[in-house]
Amino acid sequence: MEINILEDKKKRLVFELKGEGHTLCNALRQELWNDKEVTVSAYNISHPIIGVPKFIIETDDKDPKKALRDAISRLRKDNTELLKEVKKIRS
Repeated sequence: MEINILEDKKKRLVFELKGEGHTLCNALRQELWNDKEVTVSAYNISHPIIGVPKFIIETDDKDPKKALRDAISRLRKDNTELLKEVKKIRS
């Protein structure tokens, strides 16, 4: 995965997630909405085969990069817990 920042302002962050598709983007978009200071969390893939996801995050007062890091941390924690549960089932 490669992150290419297109716009970095106090309350707005626009970036591309090269090498990713709807799976990660939908999870990240939804997790960002769990942050009460996030006012916009959206992405677009301009072409279904060759398009690169373009993400937009806007916040009230929180640094959008901080909102992104927080959302990634929460996703990482959820995925770790899910992996533990799956391992229990396999045992």
